[in-house]
Amino acid sequence: MIGRSRGAVSRKWAILLCIGCFCAGMLFSGRMWTLPEVKEEIPQSRTTADQKLEIVSENCVPKSKDIKHEAKDIHGKVSKTHQTLQNLDKTISSLEMELAAARSAQESFLSGSPLSDDLKVSETIGKRKYLMVMGINSAFSSRQRRDSVRATWMPQGEKRRKLEEEKGIIIRFVIGHSATAGGILDKAIEAEDKRHGDFLRLEHTEGYLELSAKTKTYFATAVSLWDADFYVKVDDDVHVNIAALGSTLAQHRSTPRVYIGCMKSGPVLAQKGVRYHEPEYWKFGEVGNRYFRHATGQLYAISKDLASYISINQHVLHKYANEDVSLGSWFIGLDVEHVDDRRLCCGSPPDCEWKAQAGNVCVASFDWSCSGICKSVERMKEVHRRCGEGESVLWSSTF
Repeated sequence: MIGRSRGAVSRKWAILLCIGCFCAGMLFSGRMWTLPEVKEEIPQSRTTADQKLEIVSENCVPKSKDIKHEAKDIHGKVSKTHQTLQNLDKTISSLEMELAAARSAQESFLSGSPLSDDLKVSETIGKRKYLMVMGINSAFSSRQRRDSVRATWMPQGEKRRKLEEEKGIIIRFVIGHSATAGGILDKAIEAEDKRHGDFLRLEHTEGYLELSAKTKTYFATAVSLWDADFYVKVDDDVHVNIAALGSTLAQHRSTPRVYIGCMKSGPVLAQKGVRYHEPEYWKFGEVGNRYFRHATGQLYAISKDLASYISINQHVLHKYANEDVSLGSWFIGLDVEHVDDRRLCCGSPPDCEWKAQAGNVCVASFDWSCSGICKSVERMKEVHRRCGEGESVLWSSTF
C-alpha cells in the first residue's frame, strides 16, 4: 500500500513539475524572444537612408549656375592678370629706356662731352602727363599751309591752351633752322611764332633730303620736353580730327612699344630721277623688291618707349632717303606692335564724307596722288567742313 501511495505521489509531483516547467518556459520565452516593435523604427531607418541618398545625389548632380559663375570669375581673373602683365611690361620697358638714357648721360659727363638736352631725363621728372604730342612737319615756304591748318582743325590761342590742360594734347608746328643761321627765313619764323606761339624749333638744318634726320630730332626733342603716352608726326597738308585721333591712341595706352599708322610695303625704286628714289636700293635685295612693312609718312604715332629709344640711339640709327622707311627700319629687330589702322589714311571728300555719314569718322584725310590734300591751301576748309568731327565733339571727348 505504501509503495503504491509513493508511486501516486511521484506521478502527481511529476505532473505538477511538468506543468510548472511549461509555465516557466512560456514566461521565459515570452520575455526573451518577443520581437521588437518595428512599425516605428523601420520608417525612421528608411528616412535616414533617403536623406543620405539625397545628400549624395546633390553632390553628384552639377549645378550649372555655380559652374557658369565660377567660369566668369576665372575669365575675369585671367583678364585682370593679362592686363596687369601688360602694364608691367610697359613700365619695365619705360624704365629700361630711362636707365639707358641715364647711363648715356653719365658716360657723356664722365668723358667731358657736353650733355645734350634729350638726355636730361631728370627734366621730365615731376612734369604732368599728356596723352600725345603732335608735331606738324612744316617748311619755311609753307606759311599758307600752316594758316590753313590754324583756320580749320588746329585750335588757337586760349583754346589750344585749354586743349593742353584739359585733354592732355600738345600740338606744334615742327621746323628747324635755315642753312644761314639768323637769316631772313629764320626771322620770318620767329615773327610768326611770336604771333601764334605754336612752333617747336629743332636743332636741325632744313632740307627735303634731311627729313629722316629731322624726324629723329623731332622725337628726341619732343620726348625731352613733354612726358606723353604717344608722339605723333603729321604733315601740314593733311586734315586731322583730333578727338578721333585721341580716342584711337587711348585704346593702345596699355600696349608697350606700339607703332600706329597705315602700314604699307611699297616698291623699292632703283631708277634715278623718279620720286621716292632709293639710293640704297641694293640693300633690299634684287631689283623690284618691296620695302618691309612701315607706316605711311602722312601721319603715324609711336609710344613713349619707342620715342625714347630713338632719342637714346639717334646717333647710330641709319637714315634712308625716305623718312617713313627710315622710321620703320629703326624698329626692325625690336619687339614692336605694328597697328594698321586705315582710318589714319582716308581719302579727301567724298571718301571721308561718306565714312563720316556712316558713323566711322576718319582720323586723317588726304589724297594719295598728292601725298597730302591736293591744293591744300584752297581745299582745307572744304575738307574740314565736309569731314570734320565738329568742335563740340573734341571738347566733350574723354580719353
